[in-house]
Amino acid sequence: MQKGKNIRIGIGFATGRKSFQKVLRTNIYNWKEAGLLENKKISLNIFVAYDLDFQKTKTTDYTNVHPELVEQINSSHFIGSINIKKEIDDLIRKKIINMNEARMIFGKGYAGRRNIVLYNAIKHNMDYLLFLDDDEYPLAVTNTSKIASWGGQHVLATHLKYIDHADITHGNHCGYISPIPYMEFNHIMTETDFRSFIGAISNDIIQWSTLKNVMENGGVTYADTKVLANDFATEVQEKNHAKFISGGNLCINLNDPLRIFPFYNPPGARGEDTFLSTCLSERKVLRVPCYTFHDGFSTYNHLLDGVLPLRLKFIKADTEQITARFYTACLGWIRYKPLLLYITQPDHYEKNIKEVWKQLNETLPKICAYFGRPDFMNVLAELNNYHENVDKHYREFLATQRIWAKIMEHFCASSVRISV
Repeated sequence: MQKGKNIRIGIGFATGRKSFQKVLRTNIYNWKEAGLLENKKISLNIFVAYDLDFQKTKTTDYTNVHPELVEQINSSHFIGSINIKKEIDDLIRKKIINMNEARMIFGKGYAGRRNIVLYNAIKHNMDYLLFLDDDEYPLAVTNTSKIASWGGQHVLATHLKYIDHADITHGNHCGYISPIPYMEFNHIMTETDFRSFIGAISNDIIQWSTLKNVMENGGVTYADTKVLANDFATEVQEKNHAKFISGGNLCINLNDPLRIFPFYNPPGARGEDTFLSTCLSERKVLRVPCYTFHDGFSTYNHLLDGVLPLRLKFIKADTEQITARFYTACLGWIRYKPLLLYITQPDHYEKNIKEVWKQLNETLPKICAYFGRPDFMNVLAELNNYHENVDKHYREFLATQRIWAKIMEHFCASSVRISV
């Protein structure tokens, strides 16, 4: 953050959870504790794209922020379907994009919600935009002497320290990051079987040794004490044409809109952060020394009320809820695996996709038997479906970047950006 300069910061949420208000409250008090609210050179502005269908919520679940909290921030922008339609109609009326192009950028799904937040932050003349997930909290947990030790994290302040010298800054995550529960291997499914299955459906950033350690910890990823003790950022290195980031604890430098890429994911898939990662070869991406605690199973809302457990629960594959979450994650992963291979390893795509198919064909019957769910075979069907459509999804991926570039050129060539 440049000293002496007035800074406009957007904090973006793409949310659909009833717990959003508690998460927002915790973060605002965290910013106050970090001294950001009293800094007259910093303007804090909230951008919330909400989905009423995810948990059957209503608009006021997001917009009805307590007046005491409203006073702490400079502006708040709540973006629902009506607001999105208004923005789309405005862009179409000005002949910037057409309806089909608007659907590609601002359509349903995580990428569309993140894009509308990003669009609004740029339109309102923000310098930076920090994305926070609605199930992550400004806390770090370590495991010392078999007891969970907790520490607060100044997430926003840490990003502000480094973002002026980067295109993107990316923080760390602890807690229940992985949807893979603790499992005891047996003759039905061995460790070798499961390792082969995970290798087939996951991306390059997932290492089996790390994943196995997380599983043995009951699904918990603990913060690295070395990261917590140090105060320096490291540059994210490119691997297989990608600089891997995640969608939350992610800050984007908005000072030059022409350097910004949109989010994209194939229909019905996740991976919007992974596909953004593949666009960053010529961008500076820094890993910054802060953590957020990811409450992936929504079982630790009481953390937001100050209750800090001494031990974190083992997440075992012994309930329908846990198994269902793992099943859903497997579908989400496999749906974007073909396009990821197509983008990052185009010369070896056919060979790689055949190997993925072979691994799944061998391991899925064992996965089905282990979990007692024949529907895990749908993972193979989804692979076939998304493989057949990979050319189409790749064209959409490129088209999304071209459409976004037109919008950014419009912003840069006109005075439509709004001061707050």
